[in-house]
Amino acid sequence: MSFLEVRDLTVAYGSIQAVRGVSFCVGRGEIVSLIGSNGAGKTTTLRTISGLLRPVTGEILLDGEPLHRLPAHKILALGVAHSPEGRRLFARMTVEENLRLGAHTRRDELGIAADLERIYALFPALGMRQREKAGLFSGGEQQMLAIGRALMSRPELLMLDEPSMGLSPIMTRRILETVRELRESGTTVLLVEQNALAALSLSDYAYVIDLGRTTLSGTGTELLADPRVREAYLGDGVSS
Repeated sequence: MSFLEVRDLTVAYGSIQAVRGVSFCVGRGEIVSLIGSNGAGKTTTLRTISGLLRPVTGEILLDGEPLHRLPAHKILALGVAHSPEGRRLFARMTVEENLRLGAHTRRDELGIAADLERIYALFPALGMRQREKAGLFSGGEQQMLAIGRALMSRPELLMLDEPSMGLSPIMTRRILETVRELRESGTTVLLVEQNALAALSLSDYAYVIDLGRTTLSGTGTELLADPRVREAYLGDGVSS
């Protein structure tokens, strides 16, 4: 049984269907990517998994148990964390204050303190500037902070939406290396990433979403070699 299973998901904004039957699975301990053009429905899918949106039809199962009827705070408590597109940090709050917001459902202060140190070890730049306000940081540092905040809930499943958006190539490599390190430490990762080449190179498995539907799937290696993917998303045709 898959750790996360999305079955025939349909999501609408009013009369507009943004997701029209997306299905995919994520195995425990894997990195799985969703790739596709802008507006394909990838972000909407993540927002629905995390409980920010309600599906019209379909099911979302975590370890066989339904998530799609639960509110967002209960989904978070079950171990699903979401680092959203655009980071959504509190610019006037410090690094530590932003990180502690990620642990707001927890009451284990010793564990929270230990996890803060773990985040600072993972992202040394945050540890050196933990008392500074998030609004003063570069885009890459803010992305580190957004991922760190999501990790403070101790998730079993971490969903990352466009973690490399707006970052330099060097910072993009650092963020994606961190994703690999998280998988190696036991965290399952569901990744939406505009850099299809990087995402597929990193992923155990991946799905292509087009116009709100799942159209292709395979291992990262298989999709990297697929001429349809290469033409549409890897620079041999229309860029994503």
